[in-house]
Amino acid sequence: MKTKNFFLAVITFLAAFPATLEAYTERNLLQSKITREQISDYLVTQQKWVDYPSYADREGWDKLLGKNKETVIRNGEKQLKHEWKVITATDYLEFERSGNRKIMESPFDANNYAIVQLLLAELAEGKGRFTDQLINGVFHTCEMTSWALSAHLPNQPSGRSLPSYEYDLIDLTAGDLGNILAWTYYFMHDTFDKTDPEISRRLYHELDKRIMKPYLEDDRFWWMAVNYKEGNMINNWNPWCNSNALMTFMLLENNPQRLEAAIWRSIQSVDKFLNYVHSDGACEEGPSYWGHASGKVLDYLVLLSDITGNRINFFEDSQIRNMAEYISNSYVGNGWVVNFADASAKGGGDPQLIFRFGQAIGSSRMKQFAAYLKQKQKNRITLASRDFYRILEGLKADAELSGYAPAHETPDFIWYPETQFCYIRKGKAFFAAKGGYNDESHNHNDIGTFSLWVQDTPVFLDAGVGTYTKQTFSSERYKIWTMQSNYHNLPVVNGIPQKYGRKYKAQDAEASPNEFRLNLKEAYPAEAGIKDWIRSYQLKNNQLVIRDKFSLEEAIAPNQINFMTWGNISIEGDKVSISRENISATIKFNPDEFEASKETIPLTDPTLSNVWGKEIYRISFTAKRLSKEGNYKFTVSF
Repeated sequence: MKTKNFFLAVITFLAAFPATLEAYTERNLLQSKITREQISDYLVTQQKWVDYPSYADREGWDKLLGKNKETVIRNGEKQLKHEWKVITATDYLEFERSGNRKIMESPFDANNYAIVQLLLAELAEGKGRFTDQLINGVFHTCEMTSWALSAHLPNQPSGRSLPSYEYDLIDLTAGDLGNILAWTYYFMHDTFDKTDPEISRRLYHELDKRIMKPYLEDDRFWWMAVNYKEGNMINNWNPWCNSNALMTFMLLENNPQRLEAAIWRSIQSVDKFLNYVHSDGACEEGPSYWGHASGKVLDYLVLLSDITGNRINFFEDSQIRNMAEYISNSYVGNGWVVNFADASAKGGGDPQLIFRFGQAIGSSRMKQFAAYLKQKQKNRITLASRDFYRILEGLKADAELSGYAPAHETPDFIWYPETQFCYIRKGKAFFAAKGGYNDESHNHNDIGTFSLWVQDTPVFLDAGVGTYTKQTFSSERYKIWTMQSNYHNLPVVNGIPQKYGRKYKAQDAEASPNEFRLNLKEAYPAEAGIKDWIRSYQLKNNQLVIRDKFSLEEAIAPNQINFMTWGNISIEGDKVSISRENISATIKFNPDEFEASKETIPLTDPTLSNVWGKEIYRISFTAKRLSKEGNYKFTVSF
């Protein structure tokens, strides 16, 4: 990996700003640069903003699809005999009964993907071969009571997972269907009318009823943050749902006043998200969510520019640039990423999306990173997505991306002072640690944890999260082991792990090109009895030194220092040896002070085992003496 000292200077400059953990700051970036009157003046009506070929433009679709055309047609052919699946009442109720989401989601996803593939194939071929089956899918979907997922329907007034015919809930999937079906209406309504005008009339009615009317009239959607109160969370749902809703209006609404009202409402809502996330640009939800958080901000801002004739542009703003470049900064190498919270340790992102963001902010580094990922992933453009707009935009970007020089250049030291993420690359090692607080979006109780990669292979890891169930987003979330601090690289103090809540946060977090340190005293509940617990990480050439300097009110139970790892583990004398593939590391400790042990954690959940294999391990160092004060030291050599 190449590095540039220029970026070190920039990040060091950012480190001079004071850290504020609780994010919401009334910046109102969008409203500060545009008024509602300007929207009215700039408005592009009658879908004149669309720059994709019309359905009948065979040459245009041949050019846009390029070498993807035959794949698109073959994918559509596979759906010609698709049996449109009925989601039964008990499929919805299963979420309440067992916590299983997939029973409802799997058939629903299959139907939605079929619509996408049939629409793409018809646009690619243009002979009407896929039209009848597409009509079947459209009409079948219009007959559903709700387009929301069973896991999200408890947000409706009934609080239950069976959809109510009286309430149109806009969630992530309802919004995505608005995206798919609005584009279906735009491209195909003239063709549908030749079969029967009722098809398009019904489709417009359902999009208006399920997306446009509730978007304008209902203030109860938590993600819109219309009635935001201090301490509320705003996450990726906000730009994701807002971009889909705006797109639906842009493709269907030809009343200028109503379209203007929707645009202004979206600006007010997205500003709440931009106020909530930190201006340093880090995604507290992790790289897995970047595409639906910062990436959806890109989609939204592009749409906002399109509907105003490109006279509104926010891509020169430093916060937007920081949000874009986070995904490149968080890529370690060989497919591994820095994965705090619910994010997976494997990934990197969608090359076409990253390239588009690089184009928008004028970042060669982002565009080179996109080309690098495309080469590493042997990437073919994603054509099996529920996000039809992303497919279209990806097709536009892919030709230029394919000719771009691949490279991944990151600073040796990156410090996000508000979010409190620290990344250090030195020699063959990449180190990442975090401060923050225990009420971040997709939170794990993980203040002060770290990960370490050697030659782009994890040595000390963050397990991530398993398959989502009802428990994952319930009051029982922190009974899941992956969410607990004692299954992160952290201390258990006086037998007490960290606790969930906004008041549990890092103190005095500081970072430099060689070291990260923070005080963990407020990350643990009062019963842990902590006066001070200063944890520091110092990265040297081929060595990481971890120190815990502590002072307790009283010593009740032995302290325990945990490390999560994988590979071949052996404990002998004063060291623990770890080997994996072509790398090895040792943890040197004081055997008079600690007893070392290994716990095997079987991974039966495929979301975890697909990343880590059949098992990972927790190495625990349990103090042999009760101590109110002390200095622990662990030296990791590699």
